[in-house]
Amino acid sequence: MYKTIGILAHVDAGKTTFSEQLLYYTKSIKQRGRVDHKDAFLDSHQIERQRGITVFTDQGRFTYRDSSYFLIDTPGHIDFSPEMERGIQAMDYAIIIISAVEGIEGQTEIVWELLRKHGVPCFFFINKIDRVGADVQQVVRDIRSTFAADVCDITEALAEDGEMNEELAEFLAERDEALLERYMDTGYDRETWLAAMQRLIGDNAIFPYACGSALQGIGIESFLQKLDQLTVTDYSSEEPFAGRVYRIRHDEQGTRITFVKALSGTLKVRDILHYGDAENRISEKVTQIRVYNGREFKAVERVEAGELFAVTGLSMAAVGDGLGELTENAVYEMVPTLKSKVILEPEVNKKEALQYFKILNDEDPSLNVLWVESLQEIHLHVMGRIQLEVLQQLVKERFALNVSFDKPEILYKETIEAETTGYGHFEPLKHYAEVHLRMQPAERNSGIRFENACHADDLSVGNQNLVRHHLYEREHHGLLTGSPLTDVVVTLLTGRGHNKHTSGGDFREATYRALRQGLEKAKNLLLEPYYQFKIKVELDQLGRVISDVQQAHGTCDAPRTEGDKAILTGIVPVATFMNYSSELASFTQGRGTLSLTFAGYDRCHNEQEVIERIGYNKDADPEYTSSSIFCAKGQGYTVPWNEAEGKMHCL
Repeated sequence: MYKTIGILAHVDAGKTTFSEQLLYYTKSIKQRGRVDHKDAFLDSHQIERQRGITVFTDQGRFTYRDSSYFLIDTPGHIDFSPEMERGIQAMDYAIIIISAVEGIEGQTEIVWELLRKHGVPCFFFINKIDRVGADVQQVVRDIRSTFAADVCDITEALAEDGEMNEELAEFLAERDEALLERYMDTGYDRETWLAAMQRLIGDNAIFPYACGSALQGIGIESFLQKLDQLTVTDYSSEEPFAGRVYRIRHDEQGTRITFVKALSGTLKVRDILHYGDAENRISEKVTQIRVYNGREFKAVERVEAGELFAVTGLSMAAVGDGLGELTENAVYEMVPTLKSKVILEPEVNKKEALQYFKILNDEDPSLNVLWVESLQEIHLHVMGRIQLEVLQQLVKERFALNVSFDKPEILYKETIEAETTGYGHFEPLKHYAEVHLRMQPAERNSGIRFENACHADDLSVGNQNLVRHHLYEREHHGLLTGSPLTDVVVTLLTGRGHNKHTSGGDFREATYRALRQGLEKAKNLLLEPYYQFKIKVELDQLGRVISDVQQAHGTCDAPRTEGDKAILTGIVPVATFMNYSSELASFTQGRGTLSLTFAGYDRCHNEQEVIERIGYNKDADPEYTSSSIFCAKGQGYTVPWNEAEGKMHCL
């Protein structure tokens, strides 16, 4: 039986040390490494060892009893949350490590929310019980109040042979009607209860916890025994192959390595794999299959459902892509809200540097690396300052390139406030295309959606599909700051082509011009990213926190109390709150906790100020034009956007 187990935690909770212990007890590694000693097996990259934090998702492999385990160790720092989330989608079960001293921290809450969104069953391991100030019961109370009430202690309650004490047996019976009836009729029996517990865990109905010390090796082996008893997977190798890409890397020779979780079927070297969207399916041959343990790998001829492995030969598969029978791509929650510019030394070839950054973008799609032709600059999206520091070091080590980065700025977006219609016409000599688009505001954070109300008598289906394709082929910019356009429903109303003169690219030009002309007529809105926050402080500090949130242009829900603590939730702009954690730590002497999760985009609180600061000139953007081109007397001529509508051929 193959099982993929993920280890997740807030930074410094002991996640990597715990992983090392599991690998050591199962004889997968010969000695236990330590983060502070810079010799952890799973923190194998030089950057990780220097900084003492996990930056890259890494995997180990071990066998225990009748199961083969794949162990995924994920980053704990918020700046590397996208890397952590990509690892989550390959997990069958997760173990959340919580320090018995520090308790639930900001990133712990983010981890929990992501696991819930992706439906991954999880266990808790309360770590560092040997440390001064450890309070296991307080952590358990916090888990029950913050995460889930249905948590159960398996430290002593569950024996190695699967027997459980009366308290645990009753806990399970209370949460399963059939089990409760059986308990009332015939009492407890081990096999039935163990099977029920496995099912309840798999259904995310209960969450077991145990405690120990990863550093001292206390409780690790006992926890592994119970984990093995309580986890089951049901993968079928008889069905056609389906898998998902969860990671991309390039080895030292520059070979592109695609990491895959097999969900069904089998895969062999030289098999053809299909991937990509329905309109553009790509078929490529698998040239090698690798099974990794840390940085080492073994080449194999065949893998089957449930395994984690890597393949070579896939040149275009992206993180999140479905392979084979799985055609659905993954959707990720962790989205960067900052952007930065790459600063290159004068002697560096910019196009060569761009190729290096595209390799990094391949491995981490959340970077959204962009070449801005008009400025001759490389821009990217980031989570925070630590990520930029790591990127700087990474580029130096891998590509021998000295770079630095501009101070990160907020990543804004734009939308429209009311319905409008955009018209685009492109008719220089021997070209012809016309497109009419209705543009309507859509719900927040829904992106751009295409709808079609065009009759095939007006525009052929092939050309209608071209309009749709051109709408989605690139990111479109708004007029206020040149930021990405979002939250718009674009409907193709009508259009026209020419049997003789319409050629490649004509409908691209007409579509872009129609979209831009519609924006010129619309009431445009600037959007900014928001955090969903959760702050826990002493009761007498609540007033200060509420005042801080209000000054940051945020909104608060009604506060609630939990013992001598106050809990405040709400939403607040990223721009005004991104550095609040240090301020909170200062006035609470480190006892206040702050959890920030991305809450999507909404109206910018200081729109005019941002517009003036960015100083975008819509008329000077070479990539966009809202004018149309018509033809008269064998010559094309330009008509500005505010006059073009009267000349359209389809009106």
